[in-house]
Amino acid sequence: MTVSLVSVLFVAAQTATLIFGGAVTVLALKAFRRTGSPALRALAAGIGLLTVGALLGGTLHQVAGLGLRRSVLVQSVATAVGFAVLTYSLYTDHDSESTGRIDGD
Repeated sequence: MTVSLVSVLFVAAQTATLIFGGAVTVLALKAFRRTGSPALRALAAGIGLLTVGALLGGTLHQVAGLGLRRSVLVQSVATAVGFAVLTYSLYTDHDSESTGRIDGD
């Protein structure tokens, strides 16, 4: 069985998405734990959904043998939900009591 260049590039891109998306998710979670900010919790969840969606879509196609259209659909739904959560994180109230910040910082 011959591995095509497209398959190699696909796996490389998915791997990079997992590594960098996972790193940003962990950093956002650490920031949430440090500050208690609901916005940072939502940010971590949104980036996590984007990362897991990309991983799940690629895994379903490459490993489970699910068709490309269905795999892309799974990834697209996770991406849409992830961006919705990210949008929510931008509109979450940032009161100084929950974040430990003083007004004017």
